[in-house]
Amino acid sequence: MMTILITVGVISGIATTLALLLTIADVYIANYGEKKIIINDDKELIVEGGSSLLSTLVGNNIFIPSACGGKGSCGYCKCKVNSGAGPVLATELSYLTEEDQRNNVRLSCQIKVKEDMAIEIPEELFNVKQFKGVVEISKDLTDKIKFLRLRITDGQEISFKAGQYLQLTSPPYPGNKDEVYRAYSIASSTKHKDYIDLIIGYVEGGILTTYVHKHLSEGDDVTFNGPYGDFYLQNSDSDMVMVAVGTGMAPIRSILQEMLDKGIERKAVFFFGARSKSDLFMLDEMEMFERELYDFKFIPTLSRPKDEDNWDGFTGRVPDAIADYLEEAPNREAYLCGSAPMIESTVKNLLLKGFTEDKIFYDKFD
Repeated sequence: MMTILITVGVISGIATTLALLLTIADVYIANYGEKKIIINDDKELIVEGGSSLLSTLVGNNIFIPSACGGKGSCGYCKCKVNSGAGPVLATELSYLTEEDQRNNVRLSCQIKVKEDMAIEIPEELFNVKQFKGVVEISKDLTDKIKFLRLRITDGQEISFKAGQYLQLTSPPYPGNKDEVYRAYSIASSTKHKDYIDLIIGYVEGGILTTYVHKHLSEGDDVTFNGPYGDFYLQNSDSDMVMVAVGTGMAPIRSILQEMLDKGIERKAVFFFGARSKSDLFMLDEMEMFERELYDFKFIPTLSRPKDEDNWDGFTGRVPDAIADYLEEAPNREAYLCGSAPMIESTVKNLLLKGFTEDKIFYDKFD
């Protein structure tokens, strides 16, 4: 027994010493001082070195999208780093193609600002802003999906394209010690610049979804930034096929609102997938769009209807509904929002129906 106690004591002592040395190294050795970041050859930032490039840019009100909140698990925060990044890290490799690496594309959340840098980011990111707001409406759409309306309270207005997304911030709360942010599609009309709507599903163990579903209430203050994304309603006269499952309803709702607000006359059909009848929501709105839009059809599909649902609509997965319902026709665009497997299956079936890849637009959820 004495031998075990001595061994445990020695290991604990070594661990404590290593932790102390790491702390000292972080304070003294890793003091990188002021560094210069040149952006797109014409903007210059003087920053304190040592933090990730992503967090450094955010600290200077330059917001790069990051669906995972800078944890290195989404690959969204790519930017071109022409100098100062050092060698590609192992944590980046699974998210960088060979072409990315040839073109100096890196994950901004994984590289630290240790020396002067020269980077390139899309110019539209300079239009991304941070907003403060309050939860004006919080209501359950289903047992796992919540609707939020966030009223902007800092005097700013938000301008976005129907289909784009923002990043919502979660402060620390019981069970989560860090501030994190996640990406959510905007579900409201572009004409409303003083608030935005979100549709957020609950994911077991999800940090931000737990915050929204378990801790966030009407009247609470919130912070978000945006808009982001290249998924939005295109300016054309093509017929439209829209496809979404679950919370993928959000950007499609925004697009439909845009069409209604602007009197856009395009033939459109919306396939919406859910498991059972209790997972369907906003059916009254869909009926309103069917009445008010030029030529719009809403087709809900259930993959696992219950006996008590008495379901007489389409049964099966959304891609199957497309295969059964759609006829081949020219001059059409598709707008898809959902998980990667759903997107991939849907694209396959759309191509079989005569769609071309350049006319298929999608927002893929991780």
